[in-house]
Amino acid sequence: MVARKIQVLSGALLYYGLVLPLSYLPMGILYALSNILFFFFTRLIPYRKKVIDENSKRAFPKLDASEIIKFRKDFYRYFSDLLVESIKNLSISDRELLQRMHLENPEIVEEINGLNKPILLVAGHYNNWEWLITAQALWFKQPSYGIGMPLSHPFWNQKLTQRRERFGLKVVHAQNYQEAFEANQPIILVLADQAPSSPNQCLWLPFLNQQTPLIFGPEYMANAYDCAVYYVDVKNYKRGYYNISIEPIVKEPKKLDYQALTQMHVQKLEQQIIDNPTRWLWSHKRWKHQQPDNWPQTLVELKAKFETKFRSNA
Repeated sequence: MVARKIQVLSGALLYYGLVLPLSYLPMGILYALSNILFFFFTRLIPYRKKVIDENSKRAFPKLDASEIIKFRKDFYRYFSDLLVESIKNLSISDRELLQRMHLENPEIVEEINGLNKPILLVAGHYNNWEWLITAQALWFKQPSYGIGMPLSHPFWNQKLTQRRERFGLKVVHAQNYQEAFEANQPIILVLADQAPSSPNQCLWLPFLNQQTPLIFGPEYMANAYDCAVYYVDVKNYKRGYYNISIEPIVKEPKKLDYQALTQMHVQKLEQQIIDNPTRWLWSHKRWKHQQPDNWPQTLVELKAKFETKFRSNA
């Protein structure tokens, strides 16, 4: 109990005493802070250097030693900006957020409105996903939800959830994802590139030059609730400004074969990364699991369960 109170108090002091006040500063000053962070990461404190280098070598095996160093440096440049932009997300106005997160194809909103069914938006931890989460409800009139895992620190989880929700989005714990589908025609965002908790309860598919474990949640939800699925492509065109394109993947997921939907959205993320590789979260231990030896048999069993549940009446 005492340890928990100390944890909450320390989190509150950091939040109210430093991070929240910083968020009210203009972006120009915050980018000056980003430049300082970039110096620390490249010269003094090489944040997760080993993880970044190992991940980039696995994904792009043709990179030589000097290219790996440049790759890491470019990632630190992006990551430093991401940190200060995430701080700004705590207090950024809806007007400034829409200026910085420009929806390139606003006509897609009317298309989605006309479907009269749940919509699943799929994206990755690419460019600024924090601004994407916060901006989502500003684009749509339907109830907006974001599904994800809570932070381990209860105070920070509470505060960040409140900030993400201030324009209308509702954050839902992944274990309680059904809550999002209780709304009428919800718009639900899933960041689908997280490493699964179990190497057996996922899909193993080719991704960035290696077999990669991928969460099956978007495909399962799309079939369980007959969702139309769209991919959210986030491109950075200058510092602090992004073009957002929402692209249809499938409107009738039950017509697809098992794991086809996962392959489709993963290929879109992979192409984003190939086009501009250092703006993905390379400091995350993405390939910490090994493919199980019994995976072929496990895949057969998972497919049979899926088809019994979703294709038996087809």
